[in-house]
Amino acid sequence: QVQLVESGGGLVQPGGSLRLSCAASGRFFKIYAAGWYRQAPGKQRELVAQITTGGTTTNYADSVKGRFTISRDNAQNTVYLQMNNLKPEDTAVYYCNRVPAVSSSWGQGTQVTVSS
Repeated sequence: QVQLVESGGGLVQPGGSLRLSCAASGRFFKIYAAGWYRQAPGKQRELVAQITTGGTTTNYADSVKGRFTISRDNAQNTVYLQMNNLKPEDTAVYYCNRVPAVSSSWGQGTQVTVSS
């Protein structure tokens, strides 16, 4: 079973940047597509960015396209999310998981708060 630990969140002003990391345990994580999800208060969890196993293809939700970049380092079993030009509506708890997500693999997430 894959265990996922997210880090890198924090409080940032609008227009600022953060880089999230997701460390995965489990030898098979690298053979699956991976994604970053987020859940804002009172809203359902949504997939915002995904990447294929080799990292050659990425896809983004319209709300983050052009501002967020997903990447992965399979040698380190790590997935990253570079977030630029952050907006207050990006405030949420961010999680990583496989795509499609595996319910038993959700970690604690990392809180991102965008506020002046």
